[in-house]
Amino acid sequence: MVSTSSATGATSSSDQFAPLLRIAIPNKGSLSVAASEILREAGYRQRSDSKELSLLDTVNGVEFFYLRPRDIALYVGEGTLDIGITGRDLLLDSGAKAEEARQLGFGRSRFRFAARPGTLDTLDDLAGKRIATSYVGVVRRFLEERGIEAEVVRLDGAVESSIQLGVADVIADVVETGSTLKAAGLEIVGDVILDSEAVLITRADAPEPAGFEIFKRRLDGVLVARTYVMMDYDIAEADVEAAVALTPGLEGPTMSPLHREGWVAVRAMVPREGAQQLMDDLYEIGARAILLTDIHACRL
Repeated sequence: MVSTSSATGATSSSDQFAPLLRIAIPNKGSLSVAASEILREAGYRQRSDSKELSLLDTVNGVEFFYLRPRDIALYVGEGTLDIGITGRDLLLDSGAKAEEARQLGFGRSRFRFAARPGTLDTLDDLAGKRIATSYVGVVRRFLEERGIEAEVVRLDGAVESSIQLGVADVIADVVETGSTLKAAGLEIVGDVILDSEAVLITRADAPEPAGFEIFKRRLDGVLVARTYVMMDYDIAEADVEAAVALTPGLEGPTMSPLHREGWVAVRAMVPREGAQQLMDDLYEIGARAILLTDIHACRL
C-alpha cells in the first residue's frame, strides 16, 4: 500500500483521521485503463506503477484499491469497500449485494449465444443443451427468466473451442465483430443476452457513503464534457432566433453584443456528435467566426 506521506506529502493530524471514500478499481485490462483515465480527468490521483495495489489521495478524500475486476462487486457488496468501477456483466455475474449507480460509457460489450450452423432455430432449442460460458451467473439468470432448463458449464477461457472439443453444444460469450465465432465455425443464435459496459456500483440497500455525491458529480462532469463541446459564433440580431433553434444549449445560450452594430456573439454547449454539420448549418443562416472548443470538465 502506498503510504500517505509518499502519495501526497505530509498531512496534518486532522487529515490522517478524516474519513476516506474507499473505491475499488480494476487492476488490469481495458476497464483498468479507461477507469484510471476518467478518474484522472475528474481530478483524482492515479498510480504510476501497475504493481501498486492501493493509493491514497488525501487531498480529495479517497483511497483507491486495484483489484481483479471479477472481485470488485463482492468487495462492495460486503461493505469492505464503499464503491467500485466494474463491468455490468461482472456485477450481475457475481450475485453480490451491489447495485449499479451510474453507467460510465466505456467498456461496452454484448453477450450472445452461438452454436454450429443449423443447431438451433430459436432460444427454446437451448433446452437440455450444454452451454459453455465464463459468465455462469448471467447465463443462468437469462435462462431462468425464460423458463429454459439447460446445463451451464463454467469455462475461464477459450470458450469458442468448447464445442469442437465436445465440452458443450452452445456457447455464451462476448461478441464484437463476430469474426472469432466465424473462425471457429459458429454462428450467433437468438437474442442478446446482455448489453454491458463499465458501471459505478454501490452496496445495495445501504446508506450513501460519505463523499459519494461529490465523487459521482465529478464523474458526471467528465462524462458530460466528453459528450458536449462549446460552440461560439457571431450572428446578426435578425437571425438570432433561427440560430438559437439550432443551438439551444443546456440552460439557454449566452449572448453578448458585439462592437459591430446589429450583431451578437453566441455561446452554447452542443453535442459533440454532429457538431461539424451544425457548424455548416449555422454558416448557411449567416453565422460567422464559428468556433468549437473542447470541454475538459463541468458542473451542471
